[in-house]
Amino acid sequence: MSGVTLENAIKKYGETQVIHGIDLEIEHGEFCVFVGPSGCGKSTLLRMVAGLEETSGGTIRIGERDVTHAEPSDRGVAMVFQTYALYPHMTVEENMGFGLKMNGHPKAEIKEKVSEASHILKLDEYLKRKPKALSGGQRQRVAIGRAIVRGPDVFLFDEPLSNLDAELRVDMRVEIARLHTEIGATMIYVTHDQVEAMTLADKIVVLRAGKIEQVGSPMTLYNDPDNKFVAGFIGSPAMNFLEGTVEGGKVRVPALDNRLVAPNVTLPADGTGVVIGLRPQDIAVSAGDSTLKLDLREQLGGVSYDYLKTPTGERIVVEMKGDADLPDGSNLALAFSDAAVMVFDAQSEARIR
Repeated sequence: MSGVTLENAIKKYGETQVIHGIDLEIEHGEFCVFVGPSGCGKSTLLRMVAGLEETSGGTIRIGERDVTHAEPSDRGVAMVFQTYALYPHMTVEENMGFGLKMNGHPKAEIKEKVSEASHILKLDEYLKRKPKALSGGQRQRVAIGRAIVRGPDVFLFDEPLSNLDAELRVDMRVEIARLHTEIGATMIYVTHDQVEAMTLADKIVVLRAGKIEQVGSPMTLYNDPDNKFVAGFIGSPAMNFLEGTVEGGKVRVPALDNRLVAPNVTLPADGTGVVIGLRPQDIAVSAGDSTLKLDLREQLGGVSYDYLKTPTGERIVVEMKGDADLPDGSNLALAFSDAAVMVFDAQSEARIR
């Protein structure tokens, strides 16, 4: 069994602590994604698992082995970096087998393992080429193949698609998802792109400022976020947040022409400031008598995103199906179900349920 366990994992640089007591259980065969904004500690945490960063406190286990202070080569992990890090003078075959060659494996074994990996990654026809003759996606597949031939207990991916264009990113997401299904190995993947997280992960770990905000399946985090940060980070376009005040068991929202919203939650006392959250997909708009104005429309074909100005200066994004033709500056009325409204404490940002 090759799951990964972190117990009170801490990382300090001098007096500055950047990872604050992480507790996490990643099951054998699970695809776990670390996601969060730049500087949240996701890559540092991955490098701690790899042994590339020294752990300042706590314990890291891979399977039953305590690897907290083990050398990277002794941990049974293979890492795929953002940069391909291929040797330009070597062929694809030589690049993929180089690690095994350096460890003294027999030539026949190296050839067999490279052949297996190249078949999985559909690289057979490129084995005699050098990296300069490959596309960015093909180079990244070679880097992944180099990890596969090592037969690691755990695969670690550090933003491996960041250098690819949009179309290649989609193709490589599919390749990595298929690879996980075929190999069934434990994989930990770091990204700042929540779309990658949602489409790849069995389990998402949302990080902020070196702490875990929430752990769960993609749809659990989407449908049941614990706080405003997670609600705003998971989902594209991001959730709309509007300030309000509790009044008579409802929430008065100035940005919505002082509409009283009745979410199905236990609200705090009257006069308490709260924030309501509405996903763009849960809102419908129509021309009407309202202070909300259409500021900008992004047409994407079958769907468009309408950006609305509110009198309070807050912005509302609405996802629209079809090709409704409303000119910029139009006054728009919003329709949504109160059941779709989430409520957050204005101070702590915790979800009010």
